[in-house]
Amino acid sequence: MTLLLRINSSSRQTGSHSTAVADHFETCFREKHPGCRVISRQVADGSIPIISQKTIEGFYTPAESMTDDLKAATELSDTLINELQEADTLLITAPIYNFSVPAALKAWIDQIVRMGHTFSYQDGAFAGLARTRRAVVICAYGAEGYLEGQPFSAANFVEPYLRFLLSFLGIRDIRFISVQGTTGDAETVTARLDAARDECRIAA
Repeated sequence: MTLLLRINSSSRQTGSHSTAVADHFETCFREKHPGCRVISRQVADGSIPIISQKTIEGFYTPAESMTDDLKAATELSDTLINELQEADTLLITAPIYNFSVPAALKAWIDQIVRMGHTFSYQDGAFAGLARTRRAVVICAYGAEGYLEGQPFSAANFVEPYLRFLLSFLGIRDIRFISVQGTTGDAETVTARLDAARDECRIAA
């Protein structure tokens, strides 16, 4: 059964443009993939903590040496990685916060980027181990000009970071759908959202 794993990282409980576009993508995805499963995580609700000392220790401890404390410290990471590995499509909402990704999204990333599980390192080379076929990232920018070739693109540390990260994990099909100018006038915002929804219908 096709699985869509949706990671929502906006701190806004209402009025989130990235969430609204992702909602439309999910609707289109369900229409194109009848009977699919969807796992949705609202990572900004505090359910995914920043990794701790014990978590890091567990990441680098051989399975035969894992104590109960280390198993408990890595249990959430195990769960999140299993979700990722089962997913056909990964959907991420990533509003730009101070030129980068939200801290809540970084917390999820730090739990799922794990040696021997989602990437390997052998003979001086990294290799991605993620089995997820593709990723769609919904980005929202309050101002204009963040995209490649535009005047403010040097300040965009969202798309380049996530593109590199997802590729590093082994996901080859990566698509970004961006909404800029979300703090603009209502007409502009509506036009930007409509364009993003059109892209969702194609990408789903």
